[in-house]
Amino acid sequence: KEFLVEISGTTVTVTCPLTEGSIAWEFSGTKAASNERKYVIENHDSSPANVSCSSGGKKYEMYLNARVCTNCEELDTLAVSGIIAADLLITFGVLILVYYFSKDRKGRASASAGSRPRGQKMQRPPPVPNPDYEPIRKGQREVYAGLESRGF
Repeated sequence: KEFLVEISGTTVTVTCPLTEGSIAWEFSGTKAASNERKYVIENHDSSPANVSCSSGGKKYEMYLNARVCTNCEELDTLAVSGIIAADLLITFGVLILVYYFSKDRKGRASASAGSRPRGQKMQRPPPVPNPDYEPIRKGQREVYAGLESRGF
């Protein structure tokens, strides 16, 4: 059998698994005044504690490490799922708006002043040859006269 722990604000309620007889509670080594099945801890300070309940010869012990806060809000599953769904819808809406606006802007960007016309591709002239590697032309043989082939 297990303890049932309920937390609301700074109040922690612990329910003992024992059902018969008068129940004696012990909280962090001190005997508690409650003899009921439920033990309520008001203004719990979130410090770990050992909690035990006993009746007759049976004793149940538990290590309680409950975090509590004064300004906490409890949300049910429906509220959390609603928040997540609304966030996803807003995100997809912004994504679609950005897509459509960027799609329209793409058509206007080619008409800007700095862009080249998109007609036929102009042919580039050949690059200027390096003067050190020019081919031999008529009348320029004296430059290369000293480079005669040697016979081996």
